[in-house]
Amino acid sequence: MTCPIDHTSAAAITLDPYVTDLDAESAALREAGPLARVVLPGGVACYAVTHHAEARRLLTDPRLVKDINVWGAWQRGEIPLDWPLIGLANPGRSMLTVDGDEHRRLRTLVAQALTVRRVERLRAGIEALTAGMLDRLAEVPAGETVDLKAEFAYPLPMNVISGLMGVDAEELPRLKALFEKFFSTQTPPEEVPQMMADLGGLFSRIVESKRAEPGDDLTSALLAASEDGDQLTTEEITNTLQLMVAAGHETTISLIVNAVVALETHPEQRALVLKGEVPWENVIEETLRWSTPTSHVLIRFASEDIEVGDRVLPQGEGLIVSFGALGRDEAQYGPTAGEFDITRTPNRHIAFGHGPHVCPGAALSRLEALVALPALYARFPNLHLAVDRAELRNKPILTQNDLYDLPVRLA
Repeated sequence: MTCPIDHTSAAAITLDPYVTDLDAESAALREAGPLARVVLPGGVACYAVTHHAEARRLLTDPRLVKDINVWGAWQRGEIPLDWPLIGLANPGRSMLTVDGDEHRRLRTLVAQALTVRRVERLRAGIEALTAGMLDRLAEVPAGETVDLKAEFAYPLPMNVISGLMGVDAEELPRLKALFEKFFSTQTPPEEVPQMMADLGGLFSRIVESKRAEPGDDLTSALLAASEDGDQLTTEEITNTLQLMVAAGHETTISLIVNAVVALETHPEQRALVLKGEVPWENVIEETLRWSTPTSHVLIRFASEDIEVGDRVLPQGEGLIVSFGALGRDEAQYGPTAGEFDITRTPNRHIAFGHGPHVCPGAALSRLEALVALPALYARFPNLHLAVDRAELRNKPILTQNDLYDLPVRLA
């Protein structure tokens, strides 16, 4: 028998805004699951789905929607516009925030541009970009520490997605600074409205520049499709551009960084892949499961009561998907779920989501990692962490399993 959650007595887990111990927090969420009451940074309460099977069901349940107007707390005016996570909860109209026919309409063109076959055509460019970055890393004096995130894991996906969307390289430093504030839980509330306005203004300028001078990029393609009768509005195109650039670099940065950390802290696994006994694809998939780039995804809303295991997600409540918890669910992966094992099979994770809103850039992210990681270790087979694993610092980002930096020595 399903019993509704008692709002007055159910203990809530307050998510750490500094993300000091994501593994322990994810374990606590699984223990409280499959539906856990949580408090987001800023004091905003909602629920989290923390078990794999229940998450798969919810992500295909049409009663769970992206329309923020369904959220009771939003309707009641309880979510301030200067909430540090407002840009993630209410990013504007795009394929991320609509459902059904409207979602399919907005997603179609992006999905067509990012099919596995079309993405594969980008391989040569990604390989060339990777080789150039590795050439620059090779100039680092022997024994010197280098930040692999800043010098490799960040610029590679940022340049790839920017080129795909038609964002000029001169915009990238400003974008980096704005996205730092956009994702952080520590952005002062008084800075949030201006940051959101600055991001919107920057992407609006990019869209207008492409309208005036179209190029061979996805933003120009979206504009052309609108003129051909697909009825994409300027707002939808601008928000889609912002979404694609944001999601298109953050996830891949974390995937590359987390794979390196996992290999360097599991030398027996590292040896297997460097000897060619296990393919790099296994490293990527196990990293996506075990150290998922996306720790939590904000936010969906229950349009009516929804049963989740032995509990109920009440109508009007918000739900986050806790991918960090899902990836180590023993009910899905067995008693070794907490271990990093690149020989694991099968490995059916949902790190890129599931259902209608599954990440359209999954193939691109996988390709970038599949080019970057083997090339990195082929050039620098003696690469190793320059600090103990315990000294690596998580960034205060609720949605990304991300580090401030990744100090390594290349030889």
